[in-house]
Amino acid sequence: MTIAVFPGSFDPLTNGHLDLITRASKIFDQLVVAVGQNTSKRGLFTTAERVAFIEETTKDLPNVSVRVESGLTVSFMQSIQATVLVRGIRNSVDFEYEQGIAGMNRTLDHNVDTVCLMADPQYQFVSSSLLKEVARFGGDLTNLVPPVVAHAMVARLEGEQ
Repeated sequence: MTIAVFPGSFDPLTNGHLDLITRASKIFDQLVVAVGQNTSKRGLFTTAERVAFIEETTKDLPNVSVRVESGLTVSFMQSIQATVLVRGIRNSVDFEYEQGIAGMNRTLDHNVDTVCLMADPQYQFVSSSLLKEVARFGGDLTNLVPPVVAHAMVARLEGEQ
């Protein structure tokens, strides 16, 4: 049985993330979505909120589970006996970044393989900073994030103004 991990901060969870989760769930026996904290960014949602959004939107995918991760992803993978790391690629910048991370992970644990899935073209431009900017100014997020996330983003960002 192949266990794969799809790590990220998911702040916010996007339809691009959900597309990758759905596609990866069809490839691997088990997919663990590992929610971490990006220490270089100020988060919009708490870890518990992000986990809840993912659980709600993936409840119809029986082989997908959500776990909180802290520390090295490779260490987390070892703890759950996962051997595949799933990453999404939007553009050449993502590719170069992920290539370096994959090399480091492989050095840390030679049993870890990285599988990169190309982002669906309709989501290739989406980034958390762009989404937050659109939400902050009342833009339509309908096709970019799940409804539960859109409502939460608007509510959270209204509190900042």
